[in-house]
Amino acid sequence: MLIPQRKRDRQEPRSPICSSQMAVPGFSLGALILLLHISSVANYPNGKVTKSCYGMIPEHGHTPQSDPVHHISVSQMTFRPGDQLKVTLSGPPFKGFLLEARDADDLSRSPIGSFTLIDSQVSQLLTCEDIQGSAVSHTSPSKKTEIKVYWNAPNSAPNHVQFLATVVEKYKICWVKIPGPIISQPNAFPFTTPEATIARLSTLPPVSHLTTSFSALDCGNKKFCIRNPLNCDPEKEHACFFLSFTRDDQSVMVEMSGPSKGYLSFAFSDDRWMGDDDAYVCIHEDQTVSIQPSHLMGRSHPVMDSRDTLEDMAWRLEDGVMQCSFRRNISIPGVKNRFDLNTSYYIFLADGAADDVRIYKHSQRPLITYEKHDVINSPKNVGGSRSSLLLKAHGALMFVAWVTTVSIGVLIARFFKPVWSKVFFGKAAWFQVHRLLMLTTSALTCIAFVLPFIYTGGWSWSAGYHPYLGCIVMVLAVFQPLLAAFRPALHDPRILTGSLFW
Repeated sequence: MLIPQRKRDRQEPRSPICSSQMAVPGFSLGALILLLHISSVANYPNGKVTKSCYGMIPEHGHTPQSDPVHHISVSQMTFRPGDQLKVTLSGPPFKGFLLEARDADDLSRSPIGSFTLIDSQVSQLLTCEDIQGSAVSHTSPSKKTEIKVYWNAPNSAPNHVQFLATVVEKYKICWVKIPGPIISQPNAFPFTTPEATIARLSTLPPVSHLTTSFSALDCGNKKFCIRNPLNCDPEKEHACFFLSFTRDDQSVMVEMSGPSKGYLSFAFSDDRWMGDDDAYVCIHEDQTVSIQPSHLMGRSHPVMDSRDTLEDMAWRLEDGVMQCSFRRNISIPGVKNRFDLNTSYYIFLADGAADDVRIYKHSQRPLITYEKHDVINSPKNVGGSRSSLLLKAHGALMFVAWVTTVSIGVLIARFFKPVWSKVFFGKAAWFQVHRLLMLTTSALTCIAFVLPFIYTGGWSWSAGYHPYLGCIVMVLAVFQPLLAAFRPALHDPRILTGSLFW
């Protein structure tokens, strides 16, 4: 999604498993923007999904399948503390999984016991709830049909233990908390399912279809609007990127529109850098639009969050233009990553390609407001820039230095010696002009070289070869006047003596 120069080094995970619960409910969505380090099972191809241990919910944003086709089996139905049982997860080919053992009387409690691997090539141990080896997950997104591990019963094991698994067949197809067999200690009473642990499937927030385009009539009056190009009309101009906020008591209605066949996204940020931001993404998927809150962590993909904080979601696709809207409360206490909108923020607006709800880096630099704005209490009509003034100055200075001053300086040295040979301040006029232009080139290069470091706050590891070429140019720009300063005069005896050897 939003990817200006790096704010800090971040990891960039991504992968195969979907979202929401089946045996125990929930929901989420996957892929983005703004660019996905997603805290859930399927978003990590390497299976390091420790953050998903508790809910076992991936966040690809697709409703899980209702009828599981994968099965969990155990080598015995009774156990004693210290026993080791073989557990097998099998079924049609799948890419990702998460396997745990829970207290059958209360599945919401921490995982029980620990696992021992049989094949470390396809499975790995996770530390959940500070219990080492209490869960097992995949090591890669390669297809597999069977996973075998050993479960080690702890000394403090409850009377009844149930195995649960989340399985991802492919990006849009997953099963969450597939119930496995319940094993019991020999002297335990027969297991009965407590009413309190019977989970009902959660219902997804309703999403409706917009019938008309968004209007810019109230921008600056009732709406806080960001438009690019400035003052464009989303009703009439297909190329108009439009974002508006309308306060309604203790909530705010958000409207976002723009030309995109992939995704549109925006984010609230405390600064002009990507990272630690409250973001929202609308993703084009199979002739529908998925609306998803998320948060940004550096230059990685957005981490998708629960949609429980959004209401009145709606969308529209027409003539290559995507439109989406939703409502959220101005303040959402106790919900991590959702900013309080009573504060001023920089606002990012970005778009890019998406495939199978997987989003890719934005197709152009994100639009960023020139200053922080209070979108709730101060209706305005503002614009922004897709390029920082510092970067524009960097490019302009480099252009002047290496296309203008250095070129003119070389031409003067080559062709104007006989024309401007008159002495001027002790040197030939052509040489004085040539030297001035070359020193100007070096000075402009030095200034331009510093500006990107000020913009990024350090070295940009994700900028490709450009910074390295810039360093080479900088070194040459410094050495050129130094070498010229040590060059002997035209009729210096050292030059005459040296010429005898040639």
